[in-house]
Amino acid sequence: MGVQDASFGYEHQDSIRIPRSRNTYQSVWDKFGSQTAAERDVFLDESFPSGFQWATSAESFKVEGGWLEGGKGETIWDRFGHDNLAFENQTADLACDSYNKVEYDVYLLRGLQVNTYQFSISWARIFPSGHRDSQTEKGVLYYDKLINTLIESGIQPVVTLYHWDLPQALQDNGGWTNPTIVDAFKDYADFCFSRFGDRVKTWNTFSSPWVVSHAGHGTGEHPPGVKDYASSSYQVTHNIIKSHAEAWHVYNDKYRATQGGKVGIALNSDWAEPKTPTNSEDIAAADRYLQFMLGWFAHPIFVDGDYSVALKTQIELKLKECPSSPPAVLPVFTPEEKARIKGTADFFGLNHFTSRLVNTVKGGCTSGPEGVGDYAAGVDPSWPSTASDWIYSAPWGLRRLLNYISLEYLSANKVPIYITGNGMPTANSSETINDVSRVEYLRRYINEALKAIDGVDVQRFTVLSLMDGFEGPQGYSERFGLTHVNFEDANRPRTPKQSAYFFSGVIENNGFGKHASKVKTARQVTFTYRSTNPTPSEVPSKSKVIWENFSRQSKFQRKMFHYGTFPEDFIWGVSSSAYQIEGGWNADGKGPSIWDKFTQVSGNIPENANGNIACDSYNRLDEDFFMLGALKVKSYRFSLSWSRIFPDGTRSSLNQKGVDYYNRLINGLVARGITPMVTLYYWDLPQALQDIGGWESVQMINLFNDYCDFCFATFGDRVKFWITFNQPHTIAWAGYGTGAMPPNVKSPGSAPYEVAHNLIKAHATAYHTYDDKYRASQGGLVSIALDADWVEPYDVNVHREILAADRAMQFRLGWFAHPIFKNGDYPEAMKQQILAKSELQDLSESRLPLFTEEEKNLIKGTADAFCINHYTTKIVNHVTDKLAPPSYQSDRDIVENQETDSPTTAIKEQRAVAWGLRRLLNWIKEEYGDPEIYISENGAALETGTLWDDISRVFFYKTYIDEALKAHELDGVKVKGYFATSLMDSFEWLNGYKLGFGLHHVDFSNTNRPRTPKYSAHYYYQIMKDNGFPLPDDERMVWGHFQKDFIWSCATAAYQIEGGWREDGKGLSIWDKFAHTALKIANYDNGDIACDSYHKIDEDVAILKQLKVTHYRFSISWSRILPDGTINHINDAGLNYYHRLVDALLAANIQPHITLYHWDLPQALQNVGGWENDTIVDRFKDYADLIFSRLGHKVKLWVTINEPYNVAMVGHGYGVSAPGESFRPGTLPYIVGHNLIKAHAEAWHIYNDKYRADQKGMVSITINSDWSEPRNPHKQEDIDASRRLLQFYIGWFANPIYNGDYNEVMKTVVRERSIAAGLPKSRLPEFTPEEIERIKGTYDYFGFNHYTTVLAFPLEYGNLQHYDADRGAGTIVDRTWLDSGSSWLKVTPFGFRRILNFIKEEYGNPPIIITENGVSERGPKDLNDEHRSYFYEKYINQLLKAYLLDGVDIRGYTAWSLMDNLEWATGFSEKFGLFYVNHSDPDLPRVAKASVSAYSTIISCNGFPDPEQGPHDCMSPEPEGKGTLLFRDPIGQKVQIIDCF
Repeated sequence: MGVQDASFGYEHQDSIRIPRSRNTYQSVWDKFGSQTAAERDVFLDESFPSGFQWATSAESFKVEGGWLEGGKGETIWDRFGHDNLAFENQTADLACDSYNKVEYDVYLLRGLQVNTYQFSISWARIFPSGHRDSQTEKGVLYYDKLINTLIESGIQPVVTLYHWDLPQALQDNGGWTNPTIVDAFKDYADFCFSRFGDRVKTWNTFSSPWVVSHAGHGTGEHPPGVKDYASSSYQVTHNIIKSHAEAWHVYNDKYRATQGGKVGIALNSDWAEPKTPTNSEDIAAADRYLQFMLGWFAHPIFVDGDYSVALKTQIELKLKECPSSPPAVLPVFTPEEKARIKGTADFFGLNHFTSRLVNTVKGGCTSGPEGVGDYAAGVDPSWPSTASDWIYSAPWGLRRLLNYISLEYLSANKVPIYITGNGMPTANSSETINDVSRVEYLRRYINEALKAIDGVDVQRFTVLSLMDGFEGPQGYSERFGLTHVNFEDANRPRTPKQSAYFFSGVIENNGFGKHASKVKTARQVTFTYRSTNPTPSEVPSKSKVIWENFSRQSKFQRKMFHYGTFPEDFIWGVSSSAYQIEGGWNADGKGPSIWDKFTQVSGNIPENANGNIACDSYNRLDEDFFMLGALKVKSYRFSLSWSRIFPDGTRSSLNQKGVDYYNRLINGLVARGITPMVTLYYWDLPQALQDIGGWESVQMINLFNDYCDFCFATFGDRVKFWITFNQPHTIAWAGYGTGAMPPNVKSPGSAPYEVAHNLIKAHATAYHTYDDKYRASQGGLVSIALDADWVEPYDVNVHREILAADRAMQFRLGWFAHPIFKNGDYPEAMKQQILAKSELQDLSESRLPLFTEEEKNLIKGTADAFCINHYTTKIVNHVTDKLAPPSYQSDRDIVENQETDSPTTAIKEQRAVAWGLRRLLNWIKEEYGDPEIYISENGAALETGTLWDDISRVFFYKTYIDEALKAHELDGVKVKGYFATSLMDSFEWLNGYKLGFGLHHVDFSNTNRPRTPKYSAHYYYQIMKDNGFPLPDDERMVWGHFQKDFIWSCATAAYQIEGGWREDGKGLSIWDKFAHTALKIANYDNGDIACDSYHKIDEDVAILKQLKVTHYRFSISWSRILPDGTINHINDAGLNYYHRLVDALLAANIQPHITLYHWDLPQALQNVGGWENDTIVDRFKDYADLIFSRLGHKVKLWVTINEPYNVAMVGHGYGVSAPGESFRPGTLPYIVGHNLIKAHAEAWHIYNDKYRADQKGMVSITINSDWSEPRNPHKQEDIDASRRLLQFYIGWFANPIYNGDYNEVMKTVVRERSIAAGLPKSRLPEFTPEEIERIKGTYDYFGFNHYTTVLAFPLEYGNLQHYDADRGAGTIVDRTWLDSGSSWLKVTPFGFRRILNFIKEEYGNPPIIITENGVSERGPKDLNDEHRSYFYEKYINQLLKAYLLDGVDIRGYTAWSLMDNLEWATGFSEKFGLFYVNHSDPDLPRVAKASVSAYSTIISCNGFPDPEQGPHDCMSPEPEGKGTLLFRDPIGQKVQIIDCF
């Protein structure tokens, strides 16, 4: 952006000469002015001094976005953007979204290898008003997170306190022209030093303050847009200098001794050269240019505390020349101020971008530097231009300026110079990725800094900037970034440009010196030598114990997430393979491979794709190193291209350039501390070898061994982990059986076995070569990467199916693993099966070749670790398969099916079945003698349309890695490493580029093959950093108790349990009609009898007593009391039922908590419009009045309406609940909601006005809501969607009642969408001012029903006028969340605490009674409902955290539900009950489930007593329950103990 607009366009006039006490400029010009262009531009191939600091930078308002997040105040740049003053009315509201993307930005910094990152703090994010009394902690926490994340990555933060974004509140009070800002800035700096100074050791008070004065208060191009160069700009400078000095003194006096940091200022300056090099007046003019730009700030701070004599004298001359309209008014420092300003910098920060040619002119009375300074400035047209009309590339100016600064300002005060900003912009539409002009610019400027170091103390070089950002008036039209940001995409993907790779290379070499060929020592991979188990597998193998141990797990047990970490020496890696990424298919002497030949044939691969270029890694190692360094993996698995090293497959054809490529790759990895895991053969056989028979030929064994021998000898000093073959099963079956893959041999009955035979012997021979020749000196490890799906028997209880599953494992994994890891021979199951098939096919011998005894001895034990590639799980059935034609496929006598409960991937046969990995690892442990295991490939394929936000891949890694962790921590499997597949999108074999496995997206349509990290890359990095999944605070149990009068309750609803639908004068309800309408209720269930509670008061009270609840929440059937819904006819028999129930409860010392309306509207009222007809408000008021009058003397807790959201939306929007309306989803739900709110308010007022004084009860409404989290927490759009969802859910009804009126989000969105659709007004009804007042405050507590959490993301519905379209948010769930019997309900305890805190903050911390919370199951009777015990334990403990730790005013908890009942439209199939009800028994007995004991124990304990304080009386077991509450603290970690008894 125009930060240094030195070309002001003022009139050229003759100069006024000013005498100078010393002539630094002349000295510098004398030194450099006579240089020829060749001398000036000579390139220095040297290195910077050891310890030189390399940095890049960003500025808060340019990158952060989040302009209103966390209470941030408005800045002058916010106002500027919103006033449409930037290019194309662009704003910085979202910018790069760095406020949410700390991890994304630090990823880039790790890739760059910088050791320093300079960023600015947004004053208004910390102090919204500019003053300490407005401090917002959320803003502070953002910078805490950024600083901590930098330090964790070994990057030192350099913090700029002020980079132009003044809080608008301060500007409204005069901003930098008001002297009071000095104290405001001092206090702001003081806070930052105190909060961040323990970690931040370098501070810039200001960056480019000249721009603030010049562009903000001189030309007015920048905010605050003041055009007053004559006065304001000088006053601003004056106050900035004093502010800087005060901040420096604060640090010096209060913090330096303990923090040991440095405070300086980053000044910007062009270099100025005389337009006529020999003209003394132009030389003097160039000097004045620098005095008016750099010296304006530098002289007071670095020399004598005052403006320079040259500056003051020039301005004084102008005052004399222009007495009536002085062009400049320079404030005066007092002697005390001078003394306080002088020397207030521990370093000289320099922002430098360009140079100017200056000549002397007479400026007259024109304000501004040129007019006052009597000079004109321009550029040489031969200088390379940039996208900005003020930056031209003149690199030599940097060296000269550094020399000038050293002489002029640092002769006495010997502080170092930090180059705090240098860079250039490209246009938005050009050099997007391949920014060759920036590369050349940086190369030359950095080299000039290197030249200057000989006599100038330059210690840091900072490239502006890390990424493209909001460039002020230019908006996003100019790009300074080393990283391209796509501002058209809400993900704001960051793609490194070529300049990023260039700069990273400069950093790696510490300049431009010849790169020393010193190679770091490769990290040793430790392994334990293992003795082989010569015993062959039985049929079925003893490893069938895995199915016995795991296959009977419940889904709850299987899916339970495990928290823990891997050992410290665990190896985290990523993988790739040569043909998939390298490209360079015929470059530098490489020979063709079988894949080269195959892919050149049209039609073989979708869209005729091939690997000719692929990711171009052959030419882009630096880009690959960038990704690996950013990920901080410990290891990188890649493969060697045999034909790149030996073009014809033999040593005699050695291609040194291919060897050189792999040396560069290996050396680069080792230099970065990354262990190479090298695969010798990954499917790409030299075509020359295929021409002589390929793997069907036994001569391949020796040819492969010779190739391996060469690789061991050439690379083995640095490679300590070798894999001979990747997935030999694929080679044998897909290459020689089905012929789907090269070499496309279709001989399924014999060739796969012959090929596998040769592969196994080739592997063993290579292993022995390493063992005999290299192991002693190199100390490496050799293995083979096998692949296997896990298989589950169709029925674990059927022996034949166990045999089939075992056979499937032996034919896939055992085919290769059994010879290598057991006895040198094939598994018995395989030998027996193929022999039998061969005999049935009238063959004289088995189609499976035989190993000789010598071969068996050669083969067994030829692996130092077990490497397994795994992706999915299959369900296996036994079949008797066909005999002809002979085939490996039919030899197995099995059929494989998908595990259909698991998510799909882009590959049809690869569903994401995470739990299979744990079982597979256990199988390997049992079957192959407990080897050390490396998961050498694991990943998920997604369609290429999924670019950056690959949430399903995130879930894939989360679930699969957790299963590996379970295998390690719970089962004792020796899992030593995990390699994610793959580093980046690549050529995916037969799928070409239609799908991708990459953690990084590669744009194959761009010749530069730009690589962009996906969400999964950042997620995988976090897993690696954490070394697994350490227990989060959300999952830790807290010990303590609720208040003594805490309400413990259980709930039901009338229609769900009562039955008696036509008894004793009860009228029909809308649910009676709905349930008797075809296809409305699952299994044709209805509530005619339900649980028959109408006749079972005693039984229900008995089970309530068993639970030990203090309260019972139930609802009244409106139509049982008022059959037609009006008070015209009162059904006393119905009333009598509720009297008897209330009396029975009170006799049992259980307090009734009555809901007036739980969805069962009298059908008679529905017939006249129901909740759509606003007369319903009076009908409900009458009904409530009646119930209060009849029961209120015995009932102290009331709910008016249960879950109005469901009444309005589910019943009148989606139509899946009574009354089943779905034809007006854009209007009817809002109308119904409007009347529900008014009806509630009227009922509350009736109680308040008529009954409260005598009855002393409490009345409220019960509102339900899920908690909502962003699908991607690093994405503002998802964050906004999650908030919008909450406002359209809980806020729809809570806001009018607790705050007054609908929330602004709903009102604004619905109104704007309605009007955009051509409607005259909003579809959301409006409350009158009188209604708002009457509704607000109609509560005595917050009744809240909560079950689950969702992940939200924006969803665009176009112009559809519908509640969902208004909400504009879709939802998904995390795959690790436990399931229930309801598709919508996932077990997410953490969300409970969060939404309770939301209620506290949003609605003024009202007293809360949880009126429903519970979990369902489906399926046959199972009284051991461990999932429900777990649910209550975890959810109630989160409730306790909200109460004890967060100060949420929790008054009670109600479990849903007392007993299994009619679960609305799902009938009796979903069961929420603590008590099982057998609906096939006419007596409908209530039987306690195990969760009864669990819940009653929590009630007895009034919370969770600390187990470390010994057994508590409340923990006595209950005889009725079959389960006990464990009060589990995950992985046994101690947490805070709080006792509130």
